[in-house]
Parts: sequence; structure tokens; C-alpha cells
Amino acid sequence: MIRPFREQDMTAVLDIWLAASIQAHDFIEPAFWQAQVEAMREQYLPASETWVWCHDNNVVGGFLSLYGDTLAALFVAPEFQGQGIGQSLIAVAREQRPTLELTVYSANAKAVAFYRRQGFSVTGEAPDAHTGAPELTMVWHREPPVT
Repeated sequence: MIRPFREQDMTAVLDIWLAASIQAHDFIEPAFWQAQVEAMREQYLPASETWVWCHDNNVVGGFLSLYGDTLAALFVAPEFQGQGIGQSLIAVAREQRPTLELTVYSANAKAVAFYRRQGFSVTGEAPDAHTGAPELTMVWHREPPVT
């Protein structure tokens, strides 16, 4: 089940974010991600619209965060990857917005391939301001209805 984020979900969401970030971004030191936990807690998550994937109302699978038309976060717990949770979360984001934009590290080939399968296309590349690692900008647009 996917539902809107609640304040009591914060610890579970941060645990998922940290574990998935370290696993997916092995080209960046884990200490970088660990140093970002408080910013996620205090700034990024409160500023975003976030949905969580739950089992028995407990956040276990993953989450997504939207900031305007930006898919600011989509993370699935490592032990739940490959089970369709990411696709389900993307479906929720598509219901919320007609256009979605995101950035993803170009070295994260698994995520880039996932977003391409979800209909996103690359529109640019630039170094990440925080790490210097190359990031792709990707965009998805809802197809107009066929008349």
C-alpha cells in the first residue's frame, strides 16, 4: 500500500534513504550520505510531498518525494528492490503531475535504465553541485489523450 508520508515515518524513511543511497552510489563515499541525514530530516523531506510504500501500515519498501514538478527522491530499500515497488511509486508521481523532472548520477546505470524504462528521457548532463559527480537530467511528460 502507498500512502502519504506522516511525521512518524521519518526514521524509517531516513533508514531506507541512507541504505539505498550507499548501495546505489558506491562511487561516492558513504560518509557523504551519512553527513546528509540531518538535512534530509530537517530540510528536504519537510519541503517535499512524500509518499511511502507500506506493509501493515509500516514503512518498509521505499518512498518518493516530489518538489514541484521535480521527482526529488525515489528510493527502494535494498532488500525490496526488483519487486515492482519503484514502478508503483512512479505511478503515484505520474498521477500527481503531468510532467516530472529528475537528476540521477550517470554512474548509477541501474537507476538510469529504470527511469528510461519508465519513459524518462535524458535532456542534459552536468556535475552535481555537492559531489562533482556527473548527473543526468531526465524528463517524463504525460502523453496527451488520444482523440
